[in-house]
Amino acid sequence: MYTALVAIQLILAIGIIGLVLMQHGKGADAGAAFGSGASGTVFGSRGSANFLSRSTGILAALFFIVSLALAVIVARGGAGERSVVDTLPGDTARPALVAPAEDATDSPADEAEPAANPAPQGAPE
Repeated sequence: MYTALVAIQLILAIGIIGLVLMQHGKGADAGAAFGSGASGTVFGSRGSANFLSRSTGILAALFFIVSLALAVIVARGGAGERSVVDTLPGDTARPALVAPAEDATDSPADEAEPAANPAPQGAPE
């Protein structure tokens, strides 16, 4: 469900970008008023602005609805139950991030002194 909503949101975002780029600015209306042939377009003289702006508004509303649905899914934990680390192949045991605490009964004074430092490996004896 989460993946489908993300895909739908991506498609809606691309659609909104396309519709916004197809719209012309408010300054372009002045040229149409002097007979630049706007009445012969596919949408008519005023149809393009209304169609594109309504389509953009509808896609924006759908985008916000899908965004809210995704927020609810994530807040309930539906999308974030597993992490990438949990899905790694191999050993599932994780290394300890903190060294284990030493027992309070073990103190450095109780430990015996090492007899002698052994010679490094490969060194002549």
